[in-house]
Amino acid sequence: MERTLAVVLSLVASSGALSAQTADMILTNGVIHGHPSANSVAVADGTILLVGNSEEMDKVMDESTHLVDLQGGFVSPGFIDNHNHVFEAASDAGSQCELSLDEGLRGQVSYLKACRQQTPRGEWIMGYGFSIESLLADEEGSTPLQVIDAIFPEQPVIFMEQTSHSMWVNSAALRQAGITRQSPDPQGGKILKDEETGELLGILLDNAGDLVIELAWNSLRNQFEQSYQGLMQGLEQARTYGITTIGDGRLYWKRGWYEVWQKAEESGDLTARVSLRPWIYPTEPMPAQLTYLKSIHSDNHSQLLLVDQVKMYSDGILINGTAKVLAPYLFTYIPDEPYGINYIEPQAMSEWLQELDKIGYGAHIHAIGDGAIRESLNAVESVRAQGSKKDYTLTHVELVNSKDLPRFAKLDVTADFQVGSDYVAYHEHQWAEAFLGAKRTRALMNLKALFDSGANVTLSSDWNVHDINPLIGIGNSLIMGNTGLPNASAALDAYTINAAKSLGIDDITGSIEVGKSADFAVLSQDITTLPPEAIKSTEVWMTIVRGEVVFE
Repeated sequence: MERTLAVVLSLVASSGALSAQTADMILTNGVIHGHPSANSVAVADGTILLVGNSEEMDKVMDESTHLVDLQGGFVSPGFIDNHNHVFEAASDAGSQCELSLDEGLRGQVSYLKACRQQTPRGEWIMGYGFSIESLLADEEGSTPLQVIDAIFPEQPVIFMEQTSHSMWVNSAALRQAGITRQSPDPQGGKILKDEETGELLGILLDNAGDLVIELAWNSLRNQFEQSYQGLMQGLEQARTYGITTIGDGRLYWKRGWYEVWQKAEESGDLTARVSLRPWIYPTEPMPAQLTYLKSIHSDNHSQLLLVDQVKMYSDGILINGTAKVLAPYLFTYIPDEPYGINYIEPQAMSEWLQELDKIGYGAHIHAIGDGAIRESLNAVESVRAQGSKKDYTLTHVELVNSKDLPRFAKLDVTADFQVGSDYVAYHEHQWAEAFLGAKRTRALMNLKALFDSGANVTLSSDWNVHDINPLIGIGNSLIMGNTGLPNASAALDAYTINAAKSLGIDDITGSIEVGKSADFAVLSQDITTLPPEAIKSTEVWMTIVRGEVVFE
């Protein structure tokens, strides 16, 4: 089967058929998801005009209609990636150097020296790729700060760990950020210090690192151009994998990111519908943020760019000890916070949701620990009690207390999971036992429990934390067995119509229905009939957004 689909100009028209509208394009000779008796879809003006068999297409065809022979391909609704850092993931901005994910302090020295040789002097250096566990496991007495200072004594340097929840910085970076051993921890962050001496270790967790990397980012030369190019590269990756709608992982609007997205829309360079989610800054006053958010709000579904949900963090991550848990950690890097931390305190989150509701925003809330999940549900419950009908999603939802399972459906809160890595598919969470113990570790990442509760469950990539390919996530959700989704149809829904519901756009996309946007992923096989590994190896033949072929 050739990957290049046969596209021919149809000269066939039915003399007896009169139609109020003529199809611009017809996809035919395929398997149409959700329509077992159909083999064709007609598209006009970017929307679905007709779903049926080949004979039924005659009434909407004329000599101008493009007929696309799918050669047995499977037409799925376009994939909706509900949590994707498409702006950042493919960008060279902020990634001048790459360290090792596995090496400890001593092993990182060669990477640091290589970084010094390949970067200009006098500017911020930004890189990524280390493990906090490896850096803090040094047995020889050196601290991460001492090691990085020996290579970079004067130039400010910051390296981001792969999840973006911890940063490795040198003394020059700390000075520019005004951080000393006397500095208090910012809201939602921790400045790691030696427990005995109080000396800085050069490791900043969560928002403490976010504040410093924002300084570095805003110092970039050609920041706009680098960001724009990175966005274009990210969108190219997305369309290659059949993604037609993206839920933005976060929009750091104080870094000029919104203006980059605006330019892409104005220039006609968007190849996906995108729901931008402006970041709620934990340390910035609420009134100023609300004023800005009101100024950029947009819920016009005729546009590709939507801005009607925010991104906010309730907590951090388990491996840092910053995810908020109901029972204390068995081990943590921050013993003064045995239950983890909040980016936004519970009462403040309730206030935020109420104020955001007034200006037209729902929320996509990062909540990993069972404590953060309960607190976030409480906040949604409070705003629902005030009459809010906005869309709310908790993303990651790695550890959910059984008492909170039914609350998702009751409060109409979506549960968004990322399963696009093999360690999740095969439940290889041994790393968590030191932090949580065996019982809580076994409870991690239980999609089935929330699915069975009646909650709206979505799958997303969190790219580039996990694989961007939706077919990997769909296949892995089935490999998970008794903690995964029940079948391929349910998994496909989690990457299409369920995600559309989470974004509040299920009236225009997410399923193949007349009148909806013509957003399709054309696949080499009907994935609803395949075993998981075959799903993961299925090819994307074509991606169509609003009737326009953006990948073939």
